[in-house]
Amino acid sequence: MSDTEPVILRPRRIRLVCWVSAAALLVVFSLVATSLTGPTGEGYGTFQRGDQLAMIGLGVFGALGILLFTRPRVEAHARGVRVRNVIGSYELPWEVVRGVRFDRGAPWASLELHDDDLLPMVALQAADKESAVEGVRALRRLHQAHLAALAAR
Repeated sequence: MSDTEPVILRPRRIRLVCWVSAAALLVVFSLVATSLTGPTGEGYGTFQRGDQLAMIGLGVFGALGILLFTRPRVEAHARGVRVRNVIGSYELPWEVVRGVRFDRGAPWASLELHDDDLLPMVALQAADKESAVEGVRALRRLHQAHLAALAAR
């Protein structure tokens, strides 16, 4: 991989877990919905078709909530880096980035900014092991290439 080749990074393990969990949640809520028939117990109420559809709807919303965790992504190129986390996105030029950190014991990597802020990159998770380390190395190469280009000016 060259120093200026664009890099696109996404988490691997969490995406698989989320897709399986979302499907399982949808199946469970659908099974519960099909079992909602007849009286509600000792009272006067009965389960109607709307109750079943509402239960399936809750399953769909729950599955979509789980799938939000598949959203994280990091795109980097010679000019800067775009970080998309579960909630929120950031597009930064390399000029504001001091370094790329992946501290021991940290759940994910982060960008250290010149104003002493840390921007988490949820797409580079410790659970992904070697692929996350390779992603951090690729980002560091792009950042170093940018610093070298600035020094050459």
